[in-house]
Amino acid sequence: MTDADEKLATKVATSVSTTRPADGASRDVGSRTGATPAGTETVKAPQARDALAGTAPVAPPAGGTGRGSTLHPDAIAAVMGANHGDPFAILGPHKVAEGRWEIRAILPEAKSATLLVGGRRVPFEKLHPDGFFVASIESPGRPLYELAIELWDGSERNRYDPYSFGSSLNQHDIDALREIGSNVTYRVLGAHQLRQDGTDGFRFAVWAPNARKVSVVGDFNEWDGRRHPMRLWQNGGVWELFIPGLKSGQCYKYEIRGPDGSLLPLKADPVAFRAQHPPETASVLQGGDEPVWHDKAWMASRGERDPRHVAMSIYEVHMGSWMRVPEEGNRYLTYKELGERLIPYVKELGFTHIEMLPVTEFPFDGSWGYQAVSLFAPTSRFGTPDEFVEFVNTAHEAGIGVLLDWVPGHFPLDAHAHGLFDGTHLYEHADPRQGFHQDWGTYIYNFGRSEVSTFLAANARFWLEHYHLDGLRVDAVASMLYLDYSRRAGEWIPNQYGGNENLDAIHFLRKTNEATYSHAPGTITVAEESTSWPGVSHPTYTGGLGFGFKWNMGWMHDTLKYISEDPIHRRYHHHNLTFGLLYAFSENFILPLSHDEVVHGKGSLLGKMPGDHWQKFANLRAYFGFMWGHPGKKLLFMGGEFGQEREWNHNQSLDWHLLDAPHHRGVKDLVHDLNHAYRATPALYERDFEPAGFQWLVADDQDNSVIAWARKGKEDGAVAIVVSNFTPIPRENYRIGVPAGGYYREAINSDSERYGGSNVGNHGGLHAEQQESHGQGHSLSLTLPPLATLILVREG
Repeated sequence: MTDADEKLATKVATSVSTTRPADGASRDVGSRTGATPAGTETVKAPQARDALAGTAPVAPPAGGTGRGSTLHPDAIAAVMGANHGDPFAILGPHKVAEGRWEIRAILPEAKSATLLVGGRRVPFEKLHPDGFFVASIESPGRPLYELAIELWDGSERNRYDPYSFGSSLNQHDIDALREIGSNVTYRVLGAHQLRQDGTDGFRFAVWAPNARKVSVVGDFNEWDGRRHPMRLWQNGGVWELFIPGLKSGQCYKYEIRGPDGSLLPLKADPVAFRAQHPPETASVLQGGDEPVWHDKAWMASRGERDPRHVAMSIYEVHMGSWMRVPEEGNRYLTYKELGERLIPYVKELGFTHIEMLPVTEFPFDGSWGYQAVSLFAPTSRFGTPDEFVEFVNTAHEAGIGVLLDWVPGHFPLDAHAHGLFDGTHLYEHADPRQGFHQDWGTYIYNFGRSEVSTFLAANARFWLEHYHLDGLRVDAVASMLYLDYSRRAGEWIPNQYGGNENLDAIHFLRKTNEATYSHAPGTITVAEESTSWPGVSHPTYTGGLGFGFKWNMGWMHDTLKYISEDPIHRRYHHHNLTFGLLYAFSENFILPLSHDEVVHGKGSLLGKMPGDHWQKFANLRAYFGFMWGHPGKKLLFMGGEFGQEREWNHNQSLDWHLLDAPHHRGVKDLVHDLNHAYRATPALYERDFEPAGFQWLVADDQDNSVIAWARKGKEDGAVAIVVSNFTPIPRENYRIGVPAGGYYREAINSDSERYGGSNVGNHGGLHAEQQESHGQGHSLSLTLPPLATLILVREG
C-alpha cells in the first residue's frame, strides 16, 4: 500500500475532518486539484490509525473485474452511513499508483454506472450494496470525467462528479467571517451559482464548526444525506461543496450530524437567498445575474441627501394585510400587484417612504415577520426575489423610499431554524439568562461571537446594497441594550463591570451602523428604543450608538394618552402635550403612530378618540395636524390615514369600503394635504433637530387646551405657525404672537368642510398685526376652530 493509500485508509466513521489549508494557500474557482484543495495538508486522527493499522484493502465483489479498491471496508461503511467527516478523502479521483487512478462515487440511485473519460467507457464496480462504486483507470494526470448512471427504472443519466472539483473558497474569505461590518458572509456562505471548470452549478457553504458531518440534501438527491457530504475548512468551521448541474428553484437543506454523533433536524440555510412558501421550510436555490435595476437616478440623488434635513413622512405597511383579493380565496397581493396598487396610493397621498413590517422569510404569519428564519430571503408569500426587486424599482421610479423593519435581536425556536444549528448553541447564548427571550419565546443572538455579529451586520448591508433598500428600522433595540430587559433579579447575568448594559450588543450596533453608513450613503438606520439611553442617534465617535434616527416612544405614549381623554378633562393633562418638547432635540426623532398602537386590544386610532361620531373624527384630524406640525419626522401605520375603525388584524385586508363614507374620506384627504403642505414648507422639516428651528408661542393655556408654536426654516422669514385647540369650543379673536410680520396663509385647517369639519376658520389666511403678544412684536388674531389644528405659513 502506498503512503497515499495509507492516509486514505485511516479515515473512519468516528473521524472528524482534519483537512485544512496551509498558510497562504489559495483555492481559486477553476482548479481541479485533487481530493483536497491545492495547498492543503491532511492530518490523521490518532484513533483512526489505531483502528485500521495492518488492515487489507477491499476485495472486489463476485463477478467484478478483480481490481477491487485500496479503501478499508470501515472507510466505505462510514461514508455510506453518512458518518464520514472528510468525504473528499474517500470520494472522487485518487491517485493510487504512478499513472493509475481510482474514481469513487456514491450512487444509491444507480443500478449500474459507467465512467466516461477521454472518449472511453469504463465500467464501475459496486463495492457496497447501497451504491458505493469504484472504477480504476490509467491516466498520466488528474482525469476529467463524467458519470453515466443507469437508474433502477432503466433510464440513463449523465452528470459530473461533485468530488472531482476543487474548492472555490480561500482562507482569507473564511477568516473575514469574523470581521464585523464586512459583507463576506453573503459573498461566501449560502448557495451561489457559479461556473467552475467550465461546468455550471451551485457552491454551497455553511458555518457549522462543531458538526461532525454536514451534507447537502434536496429534491435533486431525494433528500439523501449520503450523496453530497461536504468538505470542512478546519480553520473557520465552514463546510463547502460544489454540485454541478443544479438549477434555480430547486429546494435544499443541510443534514448535520452533531458533535455527539446524532443527526439533527434538517436545517434551512441561514444565508439562503430564497425560501419555500410557509408552511414548507426548505431553502431554494436562487441563481442568475445580479438584479436588474432602473433606479440609477434615485440612487445617485440618495447619496447626496442628508436625511435629517429633508421631509420624511413614512407609511408603515404590513404587506400581507394592506389589501387582499377576497374573490380569490382572500389571497395576498403579489410583489407585482403591490407595486401596481400600493406604490401609486402612497405617492398620491404624499408619503415619502414606505416602511415594510419584516419581509425576511418567517414561518409563522402571527409573528408579522418579527420571528425570521431566513434573514437574506424576501418572503415567498408575495413572489420571488426578482419580483421583490421590481417592487423596489417601482417605488424608486415613483420617488418613494423603501425601509425595512429589521430584527437582529432574536429568532424563533423552529426546528429548521438556526437554533442549535450544529448541535451546539452556535448562534444563540447557551445560558437562557442571556440566550432566551422570555417575552417572545425566542432565542437571543450571541453578539459576543464575532461570526454571529458579522452575519447580522452583513445582513444589514445586504438589504441596503443588494436590494437597494433605503433604510432599516431596527426592532426592539432596548431588549438588546439591557441584560436585565424584562427580567427579574436572578434571571440575568451582569456584564464584566457588574452593570446591566449588554456590551457585546452595544459594540455590534455601533459597528453595524458604521458599516451601513459607510457603504450605503444616503440610507438611514432607525432605532425602536423605548428608554432614555443617551445618544442613540448620535455618532459613534461621540460615544453614541450611531443610528440616524430614533422612534420617539415617549411622545407617542404621552400624546395618545392626552388625546384619549375627554376634552373636559384635558386641562389636567396638558403636560402630556408639552413634555416632549423638553427633550425633542436630544435625538433625531421620528414620531411613530405604528402598528403596535392598534393591536392586542388597544383598538384603532379612531377608536381611542373620545366623544360622539363627529367628535371622534375631529379629534383624530386635530391630532394628525398636531403631529405633522411637531418637530420630528412622521410615521403612520396603514389604515390610520382613513380612520380604520376596527383593530388591525394581520389576517384581513384593511376596510377599504370605509372610504365610501364622507368622514373617512375626509381623514384621508387631510393626510394627503398634510403631507403635501409638509413637503412644500421647509420650515416644517429643515431644522427638525435644532432648538433654533422651534419657538414656543403658547405653552401654558391648559384652561383652554390650546397650544401653539412657530417652526422656522433655514432662510430668514421661513416661518410656519402651528395652533391646536383641543376643546369642542370655537375661540374667536384668539391672539398669538408671531416672530415676523407678513401674510400668514392657512395651509391646513383640520376643521375644513373638505375633511368633514364645521368649516370654522380664517378665510384662507390673515396679515400679522404690529401688536405685541407673547413677547413678539407682531401677532395674529385668530379664530380657532373646535377640535382642530391650524398650520399657517408665512408668505413672502
